[in-house]
Amino acid sequence: MTAPQVSDEDFAQILAQTRHFVRSVVLPREQQILDEDRVPEDLRDQAKQMGLFGYAIPPQWGGLGLNLVQDVELAMELGYTSLAVRSMFGTNNGIAGQVLVGFGTDEQKARWLEPIASGDVVASFALTEPGAGSSPAGLRTKAVRDGDDWLITGQKRFITNAPVADLFVVFARTRPASDKSPGIAVFLVPAQSAGVEVGAKDAKMGQEGAWTADVSFTDVRVDDAALVGGSEDIGYRAAMTSLARGRVHIAAIAVGAAQRALDESVAYASTATQGGVTIGSFQLVQAMLADQQTGVLAGRALVRDAARMWVSGADRRIAPSAAKLFCTEMAGKPVRWPISRCRFTAAVDTCAEFRSSASTAMSVCCGCMRAPARFSN
Repeated sequence: MTAPQVSDEDFAQILAQTRHFVRSVVLPREQQILDEDRVPEDLRDQAKQMGLFGYAIPPQWGGLGLNLVQDVELAMELGYTSLAVRSMFGTNNGIAGQVLVGFGTDEQKARWLEPIASGDVVASFALTEPGAGSSPAGLRTKAVRDGDDWLITGQKRFITNAPVADLFVVFARTRPASDKSPGIAVFLVPAQSAGVEVGAKDAKMGQEGAWTADVSFTDVRVDDAALVGGSEDIGYRAAMTSLARGRVHIAAIAVGAAQRALDESVAYASTATQGGVTIGSFQLVQAMLADQQTGVLAGRALVRDAARMWVSGADRRIAPSAAKLFCTEMAGKPVRWPISRCRFTAAVDTCAEFRSSASTAMSVCCGCMRAPARFSN
């Protein structure tokens, strides 16, 4: 396994600071994020000062330099609160930033990575399209030659951070796919470029404060310096690599959300009463809590194992997918006990079920985490 760029001692400090930020600073303001559908500027500024906009960017480009093994530990802390907080710097560290880290030229890295790591630039990953989803094989956005430049035309959908983006990492087809090449390139397109239009912010059921929107590109002109890696054939591999790495990160976020739901469930079961006794004394409730705890422990182990295999190069395909599948379903997918006809749901849903009618109030933690946990699936 490649040695991490951040020592264990330094990482322990970063992790402790992040945990304090999440649990002491962000948690008391979750309702504000929910009500206002945005992350307050002072929280954003504090995240910038902590280096969270560039925690996965190498130190030579201004970031903290966490590898994926360390990344998932941080993500499990970030998943403990509103997903909007993680989302505001998620694309910089993840699917957008990692395209530059892994495939950009030295000139492209020098131009963009430092402002991305500092949070002065927000980068968005523009792959998903209407009718194609996030499958590069179905890509319809095109980039055609016009002299020494490229003209990019196409429509992107559900692009995270698009309303506040300064840079779009745009995937476009330069020629039909063949046995020799997928024909997909990736371009760096400043958000203020002529022909770029960001649509209205999507109205979503959940994940308030985490913004997505459609983005259209109409004859957007860029030069060869915008072609990532200087090659027309990098796009497909860059997309697949970035998405696979991101699956491990999302799995870790789901574990954090499930841990929060478990903690809330235990706290509620210890104080709520039925018939003069706390509900935590009921065997059925204890069994549900045990099932939650088992899922969290299994998810945590699976995430850590997938991250280690990613860093070592042992498995960058199956393990990331398995981790994301299990952990997101553990956090939000309805399941049934074979020993009972009583329907219950994993992690966040179980938390909401404990609290019964109280969970319908949006001020209750599990009520506002339920939809985001399901949508991480």
